[in-house]
Amino acid sequence: MNLDVHRLLAEVSEAKKDPKACDRMIEQYMPFIRSETSKFLKRSPMPEDDELSIAMFAFYEAIRNYSPLKGAFLRFAALQIRSRLIDYYRKERRNMGHVSLDAPIGSEEDGLTLLDTVQDQDQPLEELGVREATQQEIAHLTAQMEEFGVKLTDVADNSPQQQRTLAACQKAVHYARTHEEVLEEFLRTKRVPLSKLAEGAGVEKKTLERHRRYLVAVLLVCTNGYEIMRGHIMQVLKGGEVS
Repeated sequence: MNLDVHRLLAEVSEAKKDPKACDRMIEQYMPFIRSETSKFLKRSPMPEDDELSIAMFAFYEAIRNYSPLKGAFLRFAALQIRSRLIDYYRKERRNMGHVSLDAPIGSEEDGLTLLDTVQDQDQPLEELGVREATQQEIAHLTAQMEEFGVKLTDVADNSPQQQRTLAACQKAVHYARTHEEVLEEFLRTKRVPLSKLAEGAGVEKKTLERHRRYLVAVLLVCTNGYEIMRGHIMQVLKGGEVS
């Protein structure tokens, strides 16, 4: 572990325990928070923007919720910020009932509107930034899965089709998420600890063996900070929602 990573982990650990240290860390990383907000807004955030306040709180949440199992801290924080901003846009849409397609985005010089971000006007309007953010997460997940010898296309074919089998896999995932040492072994060895999962969850090992590739994807989603994808990838993989 290099000195920068070690220093960052020490800062996060201190900020978890000390509110003043947490405030200092948020202030120190304001350029990062502004940058992530800017990526989402497609413009520089202004001090009065609600999005900037939401991003700051999301960074605070990232500090509170982080563990080394979730990968690099700044990547985890970036995912947390995008997730909270997307949630904000969804709530705004529900409250307003609609979003004007003529609403400007970016700078006045750009002259862009929300309409310009919609590729297919027959589909409901996507939240600003959600497509790009989700694509980034899919790219990260795909790269991680390849380290485990699994492709994204493999997972769809390997998803449980019967409710009984799905329930067994979900029990195994729940057991893993509540036993950190199991997840640490999974990430360290890049192998699904099938025997430990079967015994801990009280399910048949053969059932889990048949869906090993599926379990790789679900465990990675659960442990590596893919906040945006939690509400989506499980449906794609026919696994239900993971809270």
